[in-house]
Amino acid sequence: MAPLELYEKIYVHPSFLETDHGAIACVGCHGGNAADPNWQTAHTGLVKDPTHGDAEGVCGECHDQITASAAHSLHITLAPFRAVIKARAGAIDVRSRQKVNAARQKHCTICHASCGQCHVSRPAYAGGGFLSRHLFLKSPPMDTTCASCHGGRVHGEFTGANDEYRPDVHYESEEMTCMDCHTAEEMHADARNVSSRFDLPQRPDCRRCHVEALSDSAGNISHHIHSSKVACQVCHAQANKNCFRCHVGTDPDGLPYFKCQKTVFLFKIGLNPSKTPDRPYDWVALRHSPADPALFDRYVKNGLRSFNALPTWKLDTPHSIRRITERNKTCNNCHGNAALFLNVNDMAEWEREANATVVVPVDRIPKPVKPDAKGG
Repeated sequence: MAPLELYEKIYVHPSFLETDHGAIACVGCHGGNAADPNWQTAHTGLVKDPTHGDAEGVCGECHDQITASAAHSLHITLAPFRAVIKARAGAIDVRSRQKVNAARQKHCTICHASCGQCHVSRPAYAGGGFLSRHLFLKSPPMDTTCASCHGGRVHGEFTGANDEYRPDVHYESEEMTCMDCHTAEEMHADARNVSSRFDLPQRPDCRRCHVEALSDSAGNISHHIHSSKVACQVCHAQANKNCFRCHVGTDPDGLPYFKCQKTVFLFKIGLNPSKTPDRPYDWVALRHSPADPALFDRYVKNGLRSFNALPTWKLDTPHSIRRITERNKTCNNCHGNAALFLNVNDMAEWEREANATVVVPVDRIPKPVKPDAKGG
């Protein structure tokens, strides 16, 4: 995204003063001294984002029920990052764990969001700047808010920014945005008892909207056969963006950086590593994460000594849905097509143990089927 002009970052339109939020004195949220005629000293102690780190402190005065749960939401706490790195670190000594945590906070938690960074401004990670002249937007704009942090993979897949693939059908045909599926109930949900976004009760589920497609009356034999065994994305998603081997560090000016070895568009099917009653599938779509045993070596050697505790190929729900894909045009585009299924040759030797729960043994690859009268 192009950098914002200075006026875009500080411009407060008079119309804001006519809103409920505009009726609150500036100092009521941002602090400072309204009685001081010197603007330079009046702004002493000014808090740029009063919602960062304390969702309930300001917004909670009016939105207490929302902020009570939002304070523990995934976007604010980024709890899965902490859980994943803790699992990969394993039982390390206290000093090493402190260094791992410091590296995590410096590199893995910079994409956090606050109430203000969704509803008033762009996230700080994207350089900030008002969304609309300090107006509070109930539904954040997808292209300037969601895409600011999720633009590297998900937003491009969804909108068709990747030239070789078409947009998600929900975006292309129905002009849906992120918020049509990812509702406020999900974004604000208390996530203290979940380990990932897949475990949120409020998460999107294809079956909620496509009830008819899964019913016996729909007459779709493929759905009848596969619906309880195969996740929807396995048949209906296009290729996703996969990143490999990320290394992080600090440049001579003290600025944190990361560097990935490569990024590739591909599609891999694997075994479901974490079945639940809501997610009973045997087969799921996977995406490679840029996890690397040496990720934090610039801060502490062998800090992720239990790296193999989790797969590097993880459960994914690609935002690149099409009704017809290369896999479901005919049955044998998938059945018997060994290249689609994750195997040990798809990964480096150092990560094979980590992916033991998702890799597909040769004898489990679905066998080719005989073409039916319709050419299936």
